[in-house]
Amino acid sequence: MRIKQKPEDFSVKESYRFDEVASGKHRVYLMDKQKLSTFDAVNRIRDAFGLKPGAISYCGLKDKQGRTEQIIAVDSADVDMQEPDLRLKFLGRTDKPLSARNITSNRFSVTVRALTRDSLAPLNLAAAEVNRLGVVNYFDSQRFGALKHGQGFIAKDLIRGDFEAALHNYFARPSDLDRTEDAKVKGFWRDNWGKWDARVPFEGAKKYHRILRSLREHPGDWLRAFLQIDSDYRAMILFEYQSFLWNEGVRRYLQLMLPREAMFPMRYQAGTLLHFRDATPDVLHTLREKTFPLVGPDSTFEDPKVAEAMAWVLGKEKLKLADLRIKGAERMLYFKGEERPLVMFPHKLVVGRTQNDDVNRGDIKVNVAFTLPPGAYATLVIKRLFHFEYTEDSKEDIRTSQRPRLVTTERDEVRVEEARSVARASEGPSRHRTLADRATPRTTRPATSERPATSERPARPGTSRRDDRAAPPAKDARPPSRIGRPARKPREELPDLDEVKAAPSPAPEPEIPLGFRAKQKQRKQVKAESRAEKAEKQRLAAAKSAKKQKRK
Repeated sequence: MRIKQKPEDFSVKESYRFDEVASGKHRVYLMDKQKLSTFDAVNRIRDAFGLKPGAISYCGLKDKQGRTEQIIAVDSADVDMQEPDLRLKFLGRTDKPLSARNITSNRFSVTVRALTRDSLAPLNLAAAEVNRLGVVNYFDSQRFGALKHGQGFIAKDLIRGDFEAALHNYFARPSDLDRTEDAKVKGFWRDNWGKWDARVPFEGAKKYHRILRSLREHPGDWLRAFLQIDSDYRAMILFEYQSFLWNEGVRRYLQLMLPREAMFPMRYQAGTLLHFRDATPDVLHTLREKTFPLVGPDSTFEDPKVAEAMAWVLGKEKLKLADLRIKGAERMLYFKGEERPLVMFPHKLVVGRTQNDDVNRGDIKVNVAFTLPPGAYATLVIKRLFHFEYTEDSKEDIRTSQRPRLVTTERDEVRVEEARSVARASEGPSRHRTLADRATPRTTRPATSERPATSERPARPGTSRRDDRAAPPAKDARPPSRIGRPARKPREELPDLDEVKAAPSPAPEPEIPLGFRAKQKQRKQVKAESRAEKAEKQRLAAAKSAKKQKRK
């Protein structure tokens, strides 16, 4: 099965409410976006109209991979955006910024592709289980984008008090899956960490202007620089780790409440989740009414099983509740404790009729529509419905599906980078040479009389050269190009054969150290070769044993 192969395969429409006030300073818009995260869309609007950070409020974060509709409110400014992937529609005014309280529900329409006819029978059974049991209200893989892109849990660095590592992971650790300007900026600061006066040759550097200004004015004050990140994104960094602790706590709680045979595991970005397919009426009633805490430093647990589950999680993470208080920034960086429903129930669940898949030939597709409360993940419902064949995509799968030519592009980039490294080594230690420094000096065209005798051509029979006319330029002495390219050097004469034999062999060039990406590729290639070799040995051993059995 596949989801989100097209933007229209994943549609979200937010149901909202707000108190309309004619004289309110907050202007409310319906934002229609696709292939953009809520953060990216809000930043684009803010940059286009010169708005300050925090001037745009919204109710919740919507998925990047799909087409979504949600409301935003702009403080004291009229904006208008009508672009193919981002459109705004004015709805009215209000006197307060928007928050999660303004959402009533979200309606999802998801097209599931790459199915077979054999998938229909278990799908109907799973739909009946979801309607009866609900779905565990986990945080899904979208919440853990930092893990997907290799940054890890930045909140762990903050808890340890290592603010330099947190800042480095935030804006100097590019993702292997990202080919945007932002990834290039992160790669630049990874290579030039500490050189805050260096000029970034990419337009995406504007996003980190406040951080860089702080580092230039107060080098070494990593906490001050980290606090220059937008407050919404800082809160999301902490909430990401808090969500992971919630998932792990609920997983442990289900193990304490249900027998092992009633549950089944499913992989996701941050590990493994447990879902249940059956429960006794008493346990099911408890799970339906149960909330589980998003922990903070002051959290308390009345239910002993909840306390036991969270003690197990914190012990595994080598933490205590008191460690969730960021020392030195308690008022700016904090874990806010709250309760979250343990089970969600999709309303108006409709499984549409099957159709031929227009993307994957020979397969079928089906549309699934349902309504969820705020904060619940539609992808979890889809995974629960198709748990019998769903698998979490690896980085290689994502590269193959979203960027088919990414592997070839990366291979070419490595070759180009190696060639540039050789050129830089031959030019000198400076990496930032100008074009004028790298250009070959133009050669002066020699006069005809100054040419060596070996380069002169005999005149054609029956023709004579006038003395008062300048000789035409030789082929090897072309005039310089008008677009700034240097003239080609005259071709040098080949040395004699004896000189070539007597010349000492050139010293081997020093090896150029491989970059991080090249090393990764090299390690992957070695692992792939070793796996192939091992598989071949097993195949030969199996064939040999089969022959022995036949002889017997």
